[in-house]
Amino acid sequence: MIRTNNLRIVAEIPLVSPAELAREIPLSDAAAETVAHSRRQITDILHGRDKRLLAIVGPCSIHDPEAALDYAQRLQNLAQQYRDRLCIVMRVYFEKPRTTLGWRGLLVDPGIDGSYDISRGLRIARRLLVQINEMGLPAGSEILDPIIPQYIAELISWASIGARTTESQTHREMASGLSMPIGFKNATDGDVQIAINAIVSAASPHSFVGIDRQGNTIVLRTSGNPDCHLILRGGKHGANFDRLHVNEAAQKMADAKLRPSIIIDCSHGNSEKKPERQALVLQDILAQREEPASPVIGFMLESNLYDGCQNPSPSGEGLQYGVSITDPCIGWDTTAELLKEAYERTKI
Repeated sequence: MIRTNNLRIVAEIPLVSPAELAREIPLSDAAAETVAHSRRQITDILHGRDKRLLAIVGPCSIHDPEAALDYAQRLQNLAQQYRDRLCIVMRVYFEKPRTTLGWRGLLVDPGIDGSYDISRGLRIARRLLVQINEMGLPAGSEILDPIIPQYIAELISWASIGARTTESQTHREMASGLSMPIGFKNATDGDVQIAINAIVSAASPHSFVGIDRQGNTIVLRTSGNPDCHLILRGGKHGANFDRLHVNEAAQKMADAKLRPSIIIDCSHGNSEKKPERQALVLQDILAQREEPASPVIGFMLESNLYDGCQNPSPSGEGLQYGVSITDPCIGWDTTAELLKEAYERTKI
């Protein structure tokens, strides 16, 4: 018989089921309380019931759990200090979408060496999320692979759908069933309507193929996610954090019968990937927040222990501690200064 299937598959490697991983690395009561409490807070901010400013702050991507915990402890101290005006969530990003090629994140390649030990990546990611939540610090992450949520979603308080996947029907369906608030980024070319369409779609019920906690293939039917919002991240045609772009986006959301709730990404297209420009973007955001009925509910900063970025070696060895291996970030001292400024200028 002529073979017609799996012609380009070179290996099939068994993977631990979500249920097995949860038994191995359980969700503790302390971590569950952090997730449940912070999800309620973020949802209240999205719907205007909580007037605090939402701050999604942390590394572009996680590659070193030790450095991530170091960062998390520092951020938790500020989160407690500023909790009456800011709701601070740590960026804990494990998956990296790529325009062409490149390191795809700790979940897929934890060794940063092309070994693609996904089972190890899942264990590192889940253990790290438990530890961060047990500190009392909520975690936010980009959801990229539609299978991954069954492994770690119970530990995530806020999630984003990236610029490359906002138009994807798969990700809109997935978002409709996720249990946390979701932010949809505008497309890489700056198109905001695509993200607004995604928010409308994700708020509606869907049926799609996925897996259950035992790893069985099933049909998932969702009720829709009413807690979605827009993220403005700029695009290849320029930044979109200014009042004109924000007001235009808010009007488009209103036209779609959505509450205008907008988070502004201070990095990516809005900073031209120059980390020092994130401060300028944040200052503009804080000025907009001083105006009545501003649709801006929060901001995102790409930040690490030390500023800049570095190229990973083929073996993943010899890396400088606390420095990004993906997009360049601001360092901790600058991060602390910016959060202090955000706190002092935010009025409740």
